[in-house]
Amino acid sequence: MPATTVQPALALDTIATPRLWAFTVAGLIVLLVLDFIVTRRPHEVRMREATGWSVFYLALPLVFGAGLWIWAGPTPGVEFFTGYVVEKSLSVDNLFVFMLLLASFAVPAALAQRVLLYGIIGALLLRAVFIALGAAALQSGTWAFLLFGAILVVTAGKVFRDAAGGREHTVDVSSLRSVRLVRRFVPVTDGYRGSRLVVREDGRLALTPLALAIVAVFATDIVFAVDSVPAVYGVTEDPFLVFATNAFALLGLRALYFVLQGALSRLRYLNHGLALILAFIGVKLVLHWAHGIWTWVPEIPTLASLGVIVMVLLTVTLTSVRANHRDQRQARPAGER
Repeated sequence: MPATTVQPALALDTIATPRLWAFTVAGLIVLLVLDFIVTRRPHEVRMREATGWSVFYLALPLVFGAGLWIWAGPTPGVEFFTGYVVEKSLSVDNLFVFMLLLASFAVPAALAQRVLLYGIIGALLLRAVFIALGAAALQSGTWAFLLFGAILVVTAGKVFRDAAGGREHTVDVSSLRSVRLVRRFVPVTDGYRGSRLVVREDGRLALTPLALAIVAVFATDIVFAVDSVPAVYGVTEDPFLVFATNAFALLGLRALYFVLQGALSRLRYLNHGLALILAFIGVKLVLHWAHGIWTWVPEIPTLASLGVIVMVLLTVTLTSVRANHRDQRQARPAGER
């Protein structure tokens, strides 16, 4: 009888020392506190402010990645930048849903950034939980790569079908289980009360619509975490790098939301591109799993993955811009073309 192949448990290597973990988490907390200070007084975010913060949050991962490259070598550096590009591209899809949720709850423009900040904090906490679970799964055996790959390929198929069928993101607040559950047990005010989440009215505590909007954002964060964490584990097996790429990708979402608020709807082929990226990383994970059993199965290098992902994102952007220009020309009167 042929010998049965036993999938070995993995000892996940990490570049992170306890001091690096402490430094990174402390820096993350400082940045979140800074965001709370910025959003302390509700105000409508202008483009100049949003652009400045977006540049700041785009510069941070560049500096962090460069430091990793110098300190730990080119391999962790390439893995960090590749994972960051993957997470940032996936997080843009989060912004579509955030826009719909804010519109569905009629969140005042002055309160939008506070809702987004709570949503980012919730996403970070959920990512941390999923990253820990993913690391535990990988340590139990290489089967986890096959599982993660299957999740991404299936998700990619669904995203591509929705995009090809012309289905757009939709949010029906009344159908969200989390919102219905909250409303069943806690009274909700009939309007917003500034930035307050809980108020006392008629002698009893009641939640404001702002609290419900935050609950809805938390609920959608769970869905995004299911796809996001396996995707970056397809780039690197280092839990620290997985956490760092997620953290840096999420930190700038609040400011990026206001910069891209008008432009996001014009990236008509974004979901097609995200489907291709998810499918590509899913195949990469499956090949990695197969290579551990049959060494003749090829693997996809991380640098090649970065090239493919960047090329897909550039293609999505260029084709979307070209399609928009074509539609604008066709919409003009015949004499103006």
